[in-house]
Amino acid sequence: MVAAKKKPVKAKKKDVISVFRGKRKESVARASITKGKGIIRINSVRLDAIDNVYVRRMVEEPLGLAPEIATQVDISVNVYGGGQMGQAQACRTAIARALVGFSGDDALKGRIIDHDRFMIAEDFRRVEPKKYKGPKARARFQKSYR
Repeated sequence: MVAAKKKPVKAKKKDVISVFRGKRKESVARASITKGKGIIRINSVRLDAIDNVYVRRMVEEPLGLAPEIATQVDISVNVYGGGQMGQAQACRTAIARALVGFSGDDALKGRIIDHDRFMIAEDFRRVEPKKYKGPKARARFQKSYR
């Protein structure tokens, strides 16, 4: 007698619209947006649990420009690299791009760009690499004679 094989149960996957990226200096943030109740998570931690108020306000900034959309979606952001402020700015860019991509509204994109261009367009500035014959990128070693 052969036992009947059970089919594996597939986990239900939420409707992930797309993944949007934001960068600042060495920090990279990837935001995935789904329909939901307005919960924002950064590295699996709710936005309300972040202690630094300045960082929390910076990450919330795009949500204030689109409050009607922000209450209808859940956003999960994974961020790595760089420092605390670079990560916050990368999250802000990723969230703003996710809201614009979810809504597909050109008026919202224009409103965000008028408020702050770097919420949609990444800040292209990077740290200049160190060169030879010097301690830093531009400084040169001083001569010890004369």
